[in-house]
Amino acid sequence: VQLQASGGGLVQAGGSLRLSCVVSRRTSSNNGMGWFRLAPGKERDFVAAISWNGRYTSYADSVKGRFTISRDNAANTMYLQMNSLKPEDTAVYYCAVARRAVAGPGADAYNYWGQGTQVTVSS
Repeated sequence: VQLQASGGGLVQAGGSLRLSCVVSRRTSSNNGMGWFRLAPGKERDFVAAISWNGRYTSYADSVKGRFTISRDNAANTMYLQMNSLKPEDTAVYYCAVARRAVAGPGADAYNYWGQGTQVTVSS
């Protein structure tokens, strides 16, 4: 299983970006998926997760109300719409496929990871 994340870039504070994560095969449609991020000098942080059917979502408190996770199983793609971006959102964002149909914030629940896409928010 391969994951390809894209959509990162440089944006001013208050702006928006939409990340995409394409998964190489339909196995992922039975699995939960999630986004994590890694900022310089910090540990990898959970951002958001979505269940296999998109019915259940969860978010880190720091992004709740600003970010929206979604998925299109027919296209083997997961998205992260990021609005009202802040400089502290600057990080490399990684997508991941979970071991089970529903997953939460623990990184151990995910067994496939993408290569990451850089998001930089200027003040």
